Amino acid sequence: MTNYIFIKKILGNINPVGESHVDTDRFENLKETTELVGMLLSDIRDVAHTNKTAYEHSRKKASEFASNFLKEMGISEYEG
Repeated sequence: MTNYIFIKKILGNINPVGESHVDTDRFENLKETTELVGMLLSDIRDVAHTNKTAYEHSRKKASEFASNFLKEMGISEYEG
């Protein structure tokens, strides 16, 4: 099982269907999902920023990877 499938099972469906009794739960799932994504993006931003000037190859490599990911997503590593 991938991390994605695991997390989707825990958080539940987020797509509304137009039925109030279903969409109320899905909206709560959406709020929890966006909170998690925000925290994960913050972690990735931290890797990009705090390791940018590192001299160790592994730290520099992680910083570049994280920075490139954020750029591909249209996110600045300096956004808060």
